[in-house]
Amino acid sequence: MKLAEITEKVAGVLDGDGQLEITGISGLAEAGEGDLSFLANSKYAALLASSRASAVIVSEDWDGESPSALVRVKSPDKAMALAAALLGPPCGPVVEVGVHRSAVVSEQARVDPTARIGPLCVVEPGAVIGPQTVLVAGCYVGRDAVIGAETILRANAVVRERVTVGDRVILHEGSVVGGDGFGNYLEDGAWRKIPHIGTVEIGDDSEIGANTTVDRARFGKTVVGKGVKIDNLVMLGHNVKVGDHSAMAAQVGISGSTTIGKYVMLGGQAGLAGHLEVGDGAIVGAKAGVSKSIQPKSYVTGYPAMPHRKAAEGHANLMRMGTWKERVKELEARLAAMEARLGDGASSEQRG
Repeated sequence: MKLAEITEKVAGVLDGDGQLEITGISGLAEAGEGDLSFLANSKYAALLASSRASAVIVSEDWDGESPSALVRVKSPDKAMALAAALLGPPCGPVVEVGVHRSAVVSEQARVDPTARIGPLCVVEPGAVIGPQTVLVAGCYVGRDAVIGAETILRANAVVRERVTVGDRVILHEGSVVGGDGFGNYLEDGAWRKIPHIGTVEIGDDSEIGANTTVDRARFGKTVVGKGVKIDNLVMLGHNVKVGDHSAMAAQVGISGSTTIGKYVMLGGQAGLAGHLEVGDGAIVGAKAGVSKSIQPKSYVTGYPAMPHRKAAEGHANLMRMGTWKERVKELEARLAAMEARLGDGASSEQRG
């Protein structure tokens, strides 16, 4: 595509030759002639000066030097996403409309005629598959589960019985929605399983990462709200509730009955104990261990999680421990010398 056409489609302002032919997309360091790249984080600004990209998407207020043509936009991330859709290879599932001959679909299931059921999928009695929804391959949809419109279940995704999945949801490879919660009680020296008879509800426009698990409720519902973005290898325990438009990075673990507010961000490997509340707009840093409820719009890090400023101060003090240790040794030596001198003086007076 011509650069001028791309600029128009991303609602940008062009600083350079609009007739440049753009043939691909790449990072600043790897880009070559014909490539479009972008700068969304100022810490990579030095790469822009040496990049061989034909054009670079930058923010409206960018004022640095660049050998490339510039496309100025309000949001480089958004503009690059639009450009990738225009220039990149298709990334959607390729599954024909209808039911693959190797799939097993119950006659008691309701599958919309526009849905696509790929090879080796299983759809149990009472399940509902909405319009233009795609089950790529090897997917399992349990009895009485309901899946909305334009939703994608990638290979080997599992939606267990009585689970509800909204419209335009993406369940990535190996994700499991509605598995049993981790509930047991100890009797006579052995663990006994607690039945989990609740369900799970996934809101519209949410995304569940590969090998992520969302456990069914013991009673009632485990709820993932609208527009929630969950990375790979995340675990949501039974009766967890996640508010609309929250996001969590890989390997987050949330224990049962914890409530996550709206627009909350959880960093990678953060761990949350059960029966807590995380307020709207809060940020939990990577690897934080959350053992108490968090107020709205708080920013906590560390283990145990605490306000970031306090955690950073504590970490800085910890890093100074080596210096302090040497300083204490020096002071102890000086004190010992002073005590020795004072002791010698007292003995001389006694002898006199």
